[in-house]
Amino acid sequence: MALDVQDGGRQAKRRVAGWWYDPKVRAIVIQVVFVVALVATLAYVVNNTVENLEKRDIRAGFGFLSEPAGFEIPLTGIIDYSVDEGSTHGAVFLIGLQNTFLISAAGIVLATIFGFLLGILRLSGNWIVSRLVGAYIELVRNIPLPLQFIFWHFAVFLLFLPHVRKSFSFLDTFFIHNRGVTGPKPIPEDGFEFVVLALMAAIGAAILLRNWSKKRQDATGEQFPIFWVSLVTLIALPLAVSAAFGFPLSWEYASMGKFRFIGGMEIQIELFSALTALTIYTSAFIAEIVRAGIMAVSKGQTEAAHALGLRHGLTLRLIIIPQALRVIIPPLISQYLNLTKNSSLGILIGYPDLFNVFGGISLNQTGQA
Repeated sequence: MALDVQDGGRQAKRRVAGWWYDPKVRAIVIQVVFVVALVATLAYVVNNTVENLEKRDIRAGFGFLSEPAGFEIPLTGIIDYSVDEGSTHGAVFLIGLQNTFLISAAGIVLATIFGFLLGILRLSGNWIVSRLVGAYIELVRNIPLPLQFIFWHFAVFLLFLPHVRKSFSFLDTFFIHNRGVTGPKPIPEDGFEFVVLALMAAIGAAILLRNWSKKRQDATGEQFPIFWVSLVTLIALPLAVSAAFGFPLSWEYASMGKFRFIGGMEIQIELFSALTALTIYTSAFIAEIVRAGIMAVSKGQTEAAHALGLRHGLTLRLIIIPQALRVIIPPLISQYLNLTKNSSLGILIGYPDLFNVFGGISLNQTGQA
């Protein structure tokens, strides 16, 4: 009888403790405990942060975006900004975002073109060209990027370009000087939006034409002059629409004042300095990525193309590069991200990107940093 009671007690204990040995139940319990602990930690951090901000009289939130900024920005682009009219920190944020996007997009395009060219030359059969390009790539990759920003801005552009009064003039319309490039400012008029729509339609037509020409080539083997036809489409269609509306675009030309150009549009030299540094530095890395991608394609592909009578340029464009892209694209995307992040180094030379004008000036000025 006593043994039966002891056995029953042991079985009851096993039933009570048995849920812990059930993997599903144990997993649910652990997750619930983790979520509760995480919520409690976040609540503590938020409460502690709010108390400390109140003690130091620091405001939280985004209300400061509607306050007047009170400082000038040299490159505002398409966003209206004026200190006299009380432009806000919200406008500063948009201008910084616009300038970051501008230099990142332009740098990606230029670095890709230059990097592909260097990568192909790196594999040249000419020993001198291959070694010179290789030495150039190694040199550029091993110079710190901040130093390249400073070099191109202070030791090249500011040093060798003339002052405003002695600007290099091109057709008395464009002026190049150590403050930037000054040129005519486009002023859209009524009907210009239809020209923009025509340009977008031309781009769509060029894309459709390219897809059609590719299918035609796959079916018949005949090549279509897609480049020239697309170029004519992109020029002729917007031009025809513009002529139909009486060319709804006027220009405001710059004239020399006492100390600077008056009117027109000026692109600051900081943009060119930052863009040059980012392009040259990133293209050196892209060149090695392209070289590795091309070398990953079997040499038999090149030999087979030459046996069919294809020239070296066509072999690269139609056979080697398309196969190499599956190796090139993943690290290439990483370089694009690096270029976008590295654009924040423009603060070294005064380029007004998001990190500079908003992350630096606006947040410090409003006490939000």
